[in-house]
Amino acid sequence: MLVPIVRVVRCAPKSHPCPGCGRAARRVRLLCRRLSSLAYRHKAYLDVYYAEYKTRCGCCKTFRCWPLDVPPKADYDGLVRDALLDRILGDGLNVQRALLAMRRDFLLEWSEGFAYDCLRWKVARLDLPAHRRLVIERFSGTLCIDELHLGRFTLLLATDPLADLPVAFALVSKNDQAHMRRFLSGLKGWGLLPRVVVTDGSDLYPALLAGLWPAARHQLCVFHLLKDINDLVLKGVRRLAGALARRGKAGRKRQRGRPSNRQRAARAARGPTLAQKAAFIRKHRFLLVKDTAALDKEQWGYLIEMFDYQPALRTLWQFACEVRRCFEKEGRVQTLYKRRAALLRQQQYQEVPELAKAMELLEVGKFRKAVAFVYSEAGQKVRTNNHVERANRRLRFWEKQRYKWRRRRWVVRFVLLALDQWWRQAAQAEAGGAATGKAQPQPPPAKAAG
Repeated sequence: MLVPIVRVVRCAPKSHPCPGCGRAARRVRLLCRRLSSLAYRHKAYLDVYYAEYKTRCGCCKTFRCWPLDVPPKADYDGLVRDALLDRILGDGLNVQRALLAMRRDFLLEWSEGFAYDCLRWKVARLDLPAHRRLVIERFSGTLCIDELHLGRFTLLLATDPLADLPVAFALVSKNDQAHMRRFLSGLKGWGLLPRVVVTDGSDLYPALLAGLWPAARHQLCVFHLLKDINDLVLKGVRRLAGALARRGKAGRKRQRGRPSNRQRAARAARGPTLAQKAAFIRKHRFLLVKDTAALDKEQWGYLIEMFDYQPALRTLWQFACEVRRCFEKEGRVQTLYKRRAALLRQQQYQEVPELAKAMELLEVGKFRKAVAFVYSEAGQKVRTNNHVERANRRLRFWEKQRYKWRRRRWVVRFVLLALDQWWRQAAQAEAGGAATGKAQPQPPPAKAAG
């Protein structure tokens, strides 16, 4: 049988200052309390010796000195609470799995109510004004905004991609302009004046951003725009591959029985059939929209083979390449507009129905917002809202672990704690850089609108 580990904490001097006025009070009674603590695969306890004191002032009659940061009437010390929160927030375990891990590692039996009490205690101790000051001080002037659907709720999230910080969030019942206006107006009330706001192609943003921050440039996510165009290009690839496969089946009669070895050899000598060529094109169709700089030698060979099978694919590939050049990060705004104009004048692209629809996505209003990044300083050209998308994917993963968060307060509580970890890591990194004497790279100050 394992012997329990007992640690002792003493805080019972003969006199102790009054918590109200600081005047010395005399000890009238010694007290002792046993709390559960942590020890790997052992029972551990913490014996706390403290005292009760009688005051000589009018602040109170008696008070007790308590040396630990533990909630009143708790049966555990801070190590237990921190270990459980680390498993829920840091390791991503749900409440049930976190309690099982505590039982296995530390021989502690706790109920689910205890876990939720720890989460509520943690939320009550959050210093949200300090987080807000951190966000405002380190705000780079670039804001990414996106929404995430969590069952019957919608999470509105804003992040700073250059400072790598979450800015704010709001959990709303409906994803509409009224809730989005309230969310963005709150950010403006904080004093945030972004120079660039990056969003996807949703219709929620253009009118709201123009009214709230008229001096800020609205950057459409280039990734989403290219994705929509590439989907149309791949739709054209599937159409051409299907036509090639149907042409191979036309006028062909299926022979009865299995082909002989001589027939198989003769068929192999003639090369792949049209159906096999179509299957090859479908399998490697992603090469037509992949960046040519990322293609290896084998993929280049596949691409050339696809052009031999279906020459019309070369037009789709050239269109995808020219579209990517219209959004080069190092390009000048005049150069990008000239490339767009040259692309829209190509008659061969207009004759392909899928490419004609893709060219409509490059209309001047949308293109002007998609190339807003060229006006940013070097090294600060944010073309996509991938930063906030990554945060949303992390929250989506946590949602699946917790069975889709059925109650609103659970969602708010957990998102607050998750973003608090992110904010504290940023504050610790900044404090560590200041302690070592290394200058931390600071984002440029946001310019006032107007």
